[in-house]
Amino acid sequence: MKSSPFLAWILRMPLIKRWALMHAVKRENVAEHSHQVAVIAHLLACIRNTYCGGNINPERAATVALYHEVSETKLQDINHVTKYHNPDLTREFKKIEEMAEKECLDTLPSKLQSQFSGLLVQQNVDPEYKKIVKAADLISAYLKACDELNFHNREFEQVKPRLEKMIHEYKNDMPEIDIFMQLFADKCFVNVDQLSEG
Repeated sequence: MKSSPFLAWILRMPLIKRWALMHAVKRENVAEHSHQVAVIAHLLACIRNTYCGGNINPERAATVALYHEVSETKLQDINHVTKYHNPDLTREFKKIEEMAEKECLDTLPSKLQSQFSGLLVQQNVDPEYKKIVKAADLISAYLKACDELNFHNREFEQVKPRLEKMIHEYKNDMPEIDIFMQLFADKCFVNVDQLSEG
């Protein structure tokens, strides 16, 4: 049986810096980000099922989230404004990301590839799960921006309102986002002593 470099690529995620073009008080890497997005996506799915009459698999949402940045194992993190400010550049970046996702998929044994195609290659991800992971991704970035601003990091002054606007657009048909924010957001900005007070 031929050995696969797939896991080795995934294990390089902690080496990939997020927010690379910006000064950050707290450094963040792609592995940390993917874990946070997976936790948030899992919570969003649970909230949807419990409070909003949904029927989505929280474990599937978390797994999709764990792999949602797999292209960055080969490409690094690309700044959002750089990636999206020009439609032509956006199209080209998306093509490159898809190529990287397929390269990652191809490193797996052929017998496993069908199980991972809908996790690694974003165009193959079920749209319902893709949307909940995107919402979780935005919430994770928003919480990061708020945290940086709490430490008076002006680099994130324009990031926070941009993310607020994007999250608001998702709220229109995802009421679980409002419930999530009410339940969890505020406590993300208190100190450890306040957390211990409950």
